[in-house]
Amino acid sequence: MIDLRLVREDPEKVRAALLKRGADIDLNMLLHLDQQRRETLTEVEGMKARRNQVSAQISGLRAENRSTDTLIEEMKEVSSRIKTLDSLVVDIETQIAAFMDELPNIPDEDVPPGGKENNEIIRTWWHKPDFNYQILEHVELAEKLGLIDYERGVKLGGANFWLYKGEGALIEWGLLNYFIDSHLQDGYEFILPPHILRYACGYAAGQFPKFADDVFHISQKDSRQEGQFLLPTAETALINLHQDEILEESELPKKYFAFTPCYRKEVGSYRATERGTMRGHQFNKVEMFQFTTPENSDGAHLELLEKAEKLVQGLGLHYQVTKLAAQDMSGAMAKTYDVEIWIPSLGRYTEVSSVSNARDYQARRGKIRFRRSENRKIEFVHTLNASGLATSRLIVGLIEQNQQSDGSLVIPEVLRRWVGKDRIYPKTNT
Repeated sequence: MIDLRLVREDPEKVRAALLKRGADIDLNMLLHLDQQRRETLTEVEGMKARRNQVSAQISGLRAENRSTDTLIEEMKEVSSRIKTLDSLVVDIETQIAAFMDELPNIPDEDVPPGGKENNEIIRTWWHKPDFNYQILEHVELAEKLGLIDYERGVKLGGANFWLYKGEGALIEWGLLNYFIDSHLQDGYEFILPPHILRYACGYAAGQFPKFADDVFHISQKDSRQEGQFLLPTAETALINLHQDEILEESELPKKYFAFTPCYRKEVGSYRATERGTMRGHQFNKVEMFQFTTPENSDGAHLELLEKAEKLVQGLGLHYQVTKLAAQDMSGAMAKTYDVEIWIPSLGRYTEVSSVSNARDYQARRGKIRFRRSENRKIEFVHTLNASGLATSRLIVGLIEQNQQSDGSLVIPEVLRRWVGKDRIYPKTNT
């Protein structure tokens, strides 16, 4: 969540920043609740101070065998008032929390306003493949090469599922191992988290309560907030590794990566742009994550972006880097770069890594802090995440960009030790 002090000190600046997301939010109710809370707390503190003072007086009078009836009656009224005010504070804080939970993160100043139409292309790498022959689109190509079985995927899981088979499974496994090896070499700690998470994990990540319906809930409890769900991305697990903890500054940055399947309730369309493995209910991803001090988060953001790019470069794929406009970012993020690979059959780029800086938004929700070495001051950490990488769309670009005139597929050199060959030819019978 955003810092309430920012709203208190400059509500118009916060409102203007949120407008970049298309969120025209009236903050007056929040300011009123905040003022009411502070006034109520002041009154409570005054009443408690009075209670302490009178309690001392009662003890003195009793020691002198003097009457304390009047003071005791006053204390009954004071205690009753304190109880009422304490209850009022809880109610006000609940309202404030509900309001704050719905507010998205404040975009960085250099983030363009508006939607996808305002995304900024930062750079491109390599050149688009130049085919002088008729190319195949990914679904037909994957079937001819015997890499993916879409029909049996639907038979097993229903719509928006597929299964990799044979050399397709080896390519998928090779990609994951390639990513893992790279992150280990860069000093990131490998995590294999649970795939079933508590509601609090989704809340800290900024996905709940607003997007609670986008995940697969598996608990039958009456209250969804007491239940569990299948993780939609490993980010949801990694952000919570240090939930409710105070880290030492000397421990930062903490650099993690995790491999998990990702389970999404979202469904694709039947348009060509969403066919095959472009969008589904389950896909594999390696996720990078960092916890940093505020002053180091910009550098960490660029580090994660560079790592994601190097993975795509290692595969020899043409791509572009895009800085997302405010409305195209996740609500929990302050700034996001997308690494997007070229899909020849579609004539467009598609995202294979989102590289994001949440600043202290997630840390506030998860109560993740650190203690400064010099003055022992406690502050919120900054959290950052990046796909490193997701495979389902990557495979689309990989097989389309590397297809040959004879229908074969050239395997990127970095994957050959897992696939066991440098080229795959169409199967005569799949």
